[in-house]
Amino acid sequence: MKRLPAPDDHLFPAFDSSEGPRLTSIDLFAGAGGLTAGLHAGCARISTVRAVEHDLAAAATYEANHGLGIVYAGGIEEWLEEGDVPEVDLVVGGPPCQGFSQLNRNKVRAERNDLWQQYAATIAQAKPKWFLMENVSTFIKAPEYQFLLESTSPGGLLEDWEVDARVLLAADYGAPQMRRRTVVIGRRRDVVAPGFPRPTHSPEDRISVQTALGGIRPTPVESELPSRRHLFKGIELPGIFRTDELHLTRHYEPRSLERFRQIPAGGNRFNLPEHLKTPGWRKHRTGSADVMGRLYADRPSVTIRTEFFKPEKGRYLHPTQHRAITHQEAARLQEFPDDYLWAGSKLEIARQIGNAVPLSLGSALGRILGVASSL
Repeated sequence: MKRLPAPDDHLFPAFDSSEGPRLTSIDLFAGAGGLTAGLHAGCARISTVRAVEHDLAAAATYEANHGLGIVYAGGIEEWLEEGDVPEVDLVVGGPPCQGFSQLNRNKVRAERNDLWQQYAATIAQAKPKWFLMENVSTFIKAPEYQFLLESTSPGGLLEDWEVDARVLLAADYGAPQMRRRTVVIGRRRDVVAPGFPRPTHSPEDRISVQTALGGIRPTPVESELPSRRHLFKGIELPGIFRTDELHLTRHYEPRSLERFRQIPAGGNRFNLPEHLKTPGWRKHRTGSADVMGRLYADRPSVTIRTEFFKPEKGRYLHPTQHRAITHQEAARLQEFPDDYLWAGSKLEIARQIGNAVPLSLGSALGRILGVASSL
């Protein structure tokens, strides 16, 4: 199984992540495996024995990076019905967050929020010492979090565990991204509480976009993925591709290119002359300053979402080039290495990248779990 190097080892001189007992883990809603990659980097003793992911392309990406025979490519509901839940030390994952997100005011697909209950059911069956749930920053205020707390009361499904939650900023742990996530850590009542990781980077020494994108040629040449196919679970998918094969340009209309040229460093749609604004932008003189925004070179990026390739969706213009960031650049801002492997179409890979957890945040969480397991 591929192991990624742990970042900033000098910040943790007292902890050897390779010493101590093996920690078996189940990864639910596993996506492309970013959380698992980070956890493994933070604690080399974590061994993922099962991952569950319903998106076929993401499941193929996970398998390509973390080993054959680990991934159940299907829904957690079906997996639980099949009764294939091993007892492990750790359960991790992030249930779908559409209904919790501030971007989803109409609660589109909010019915998938109840998948946190399947997450809880897995915990009850796997009997882990610890569990780790990550979600959007607003999850900590959602009714579902209160339901989770109530389930740890006497007579509840998770009465043998207790939980705590914090909103963590990925940039505080070395990620080149201002991504805020609610992290819920549960512990069985007979084991040590790991607490939460202390920040390793102050606002003054956060990793910048410029640093994260170092070494990538400014002007992408190709626009399509290599013509390559990958057979996964009997279905043919595009792939497998390395991260450094994802530096792909798009076709932009002349009007879009004219808009990009008018937006200065750190600028946005408010910098456009009137004739280049859409009717909606002319009508709404206030609102998000990230729409059609250019990334700041000298600071971390905004949150990388699944549609980072659309400048109208946020601050996703390259710091100096007149284009949106590429898939490779977005993956770098999520801290995937250039030799990480991907399966799927451009849209599917973009979704995998945007839904991932920055590796430095996962690494920090892996370290505290490693320390707790050694006590």
